[in-house]
Amino acid sequence: MKTKKHWYDYLWIASTLYLLLGFINILFAWLGLLCFFIPLIISIVKGNKAYCNKYCGRGKLFNLLGNKLGLSIKRECPTILRRQWFRYSFLIFFLTMFGNMIFVTYMVFGGSRELVNVVKLLWTINFPWNFSYNNSISPWIAQFAFGFYSVMLTSTVLGIITMIFFKPRTWCVYCPMGTMTQAICKVKNHGKE
Repeated sequence: MKTKKHWYDYLWIASTLYLLLGFINILFAWLGLLCFFIPLIISIVKGNKAYCNKYCGRGKLFNLLGNKLGLSIKRECPTILRRQWFRYSFLIFFLTMFGNMIFVTYMVFGGSRELVNVVKLLWTINFPWNFSYNNSISPWIAQFAFGFYSVMLTSTVLGIITMIFFKPRTWCVYCPMGTMTQAICKVKNHGKE
């Protein structure tokens, strides 16, 4: 029996478009802030993880690749990924990398550092990305875009790797945004049952 499709079932297209648009023009990376703020707003206002469970385009993309296209082995994810200490450690690491990205952007804004036209994959591998920036906008705006796109691409690659070797949405188990929204929901709903 087929289940009824909803508009949010197609949000995998938004995630795919985001990654492709970053190749065309790095400034599209700023759109990724929507994936940063919307889950936080939903969890603060509603006290639930509706974004993660229903609206996350990346989760939809991994589900499509893993289940519909059969690219997932579909094994259970390692227990360590589910452990609270791992999830919060990964969140702290991710936020540290995000903070570093903000600091580098600030340095470019202040003129104490030059714009670096690279996308960093897995925080270590530099890919020259000159083709996606045409020097028509302030360097700090571009620096933020390069950094944010690096974060989004890295998390997508990590998600694809875990999607292949484990269940399709294994990334969702240790996703930093999911961990943050879960913590917000726990605080917001504390004592409500």
